[in-house]
Amino acid sequence: MNTFPVIPDDNTVDTAVAELLQSSGLTLSLAESCSGGLIAKRITDIPGSSRYFFEGLVTYSNGAKIRLLGVPDTVLTEQGAVSQECAAAMAMGVRLASGSDLGLATTGIAGPDGGSADKPVGTVFISLAAPDGCWTKRFQFSGTRNEVRTVTAWTALDWLRQYLLNRAQAGQSQ
Repeated sequence: MNTFPVIPDDNTVDTAVAELLQSSGLTLSLAESCSGGLIAKRITDIPGSSRYFFEGLVTYSNGAKIRLLGVPDTVLTEQGAVSQECAAAMAMGVRLASGSDLGLATTGIAGPDGGSADKPVGTVFISLAAPDGCWTKRFQFSGTRNEVRTVTAWTALDWLRQYLLNRAQAGQSQ
């Protein structure tokens, strides 16, 4: 079970991601469901983000996931909108649709309703699609609706930060 980490300075991850995106020359697009645009807000709060941020889509409905991101209807009917398969399809879809180097996606159940025994409130999938692969993780957060959404945005940005750091340390270029 993943829990919300204690963050000494909430803006540190945002600034680090901004600096890493700028120095890497990589571009980013977002597909957000449960985070509802919070990641895009944090990205665009940093001056100069237009150099590396292409677009952010809030694809809350299944129809938007299909129409804007190309998520297969079979994924939604067989696995559900809150699933590893849907998150990966969202990340790959926004990357392809926007032409960005990276696609970051979130989907989950922020609550207070909508959970089930298999996917309780706080279940979140985050996916990152990049030139070298696509990775998706399941998280189980707790708290209010706002807390789940906030920790989802922070976790997604921190995961992106870690990816960019690892890529820089490995000396990878575009």
